[in-house]
Amino acid sequence: MAQFITFQPSDFFNLITYAGNTSTNAVTGVGFQPDFVWNKSTTDVLYHYAFDTARGATEAIFPNGTDTEAIGANYLTAFDSDGFTLGDNTSLNGTGKDFVSWNWKGGTSSGIATNGSTTITPSAYSFSQTAGFAALAYTGNATAGAKLAHGLGATPTMAFVKNLGTTDDWACYQKYIKATAPEDWWISTNSTPEALDNVAMWNDTQPDDVNITLGNGTSVNASTNTYIMYCFAPIKGHSIFGRYMGNATTDGIFVPTNFRPKFIVIKRLDGTTGWVMISNPPNTENLDADNPLLYLNSTAIQSTVSYVKVDFVS
Repeated sequence: MAQFITFQPSDFFNLITYAGNTSTNAVTGVGFQPDFVWNKSTTDVLYHYAFDTARGATEAIFPNGTDTEAIGANYLTAFDSDGFTLGDNTSLNGTGKDFVSWNWKGGTSSGIATNGSTTITPSAYSFSQTAGFAALAYTGNATAGAKLAHGLGATPTMAFVKNLGTTDDWACYQKYIKATAPEDWWISTNSTPEALDNVAMWNDTQPDDVNITLGNGTSVNASTNTYIMYCFAPIKGHSIFGRYMGNATTDGIFVPTNFRPKFIVIKRLDGTTGWVMISNPPNTENLDADNPLLYLNSTAIQSTVSYVKVDFVS
């Protein structure tokens, strides 16, 4: 008899808002212990901050910038059962500032699957095959065609990589970045250029259900350099990745997701506009109104743009 596994998407992803207090701040309401926490002030011009259990609390990276990893005792100090605890860093927890936090749950931190092709096993990781998410810490080997085990048990559709010790750009893989040979291309989250063709990123090789292939570029795989990768596979009713063609009309187009999304990220592939991040707060009506948005590649505050309207539908 076939078995069907069901789960609540909010068991593995949730967004919350919180107010800073420039003191110890135990932020709750996530609903689970997160393994990847991404925070941004909505009211002040401040960096995006990202933390994960693969590297450990207090170790921050910055999705909007090329900065190296920074360790701060007053950053995020603990991953808690229903959220996380912050120190008094004002960029994450300043009095009078409001913040949004996106949170993902992994949970599996041992026993990652490898095969005869695997050449890099992550040094630390947390993944969930149920939710299609993995945070992978690894050391590069500067070998074109290196195979990094990802643990998802399904082929990744999207991955973000950052060299922790250099100011290289973030490197993003997306299965639908181009209609053909998407593995030849990459795009940066910290800037706005169009997608670029570069074999040094993914070695012009598609990932599979065990490994993601790396080139020998310093952004993804320099010798002895340390990296973090956030890797995603689509899960029906929980997450989806794709591309669409705009129509430049007020009514816009319908993009099917087969569920009502809570968080949408959009990047124009044939232009230099920024990465738009739009959150759908819980328990709100679906109104045809300007959506508050943030930009992944920018420190700008949350704002509304008259030509950005998204109806979050089922």
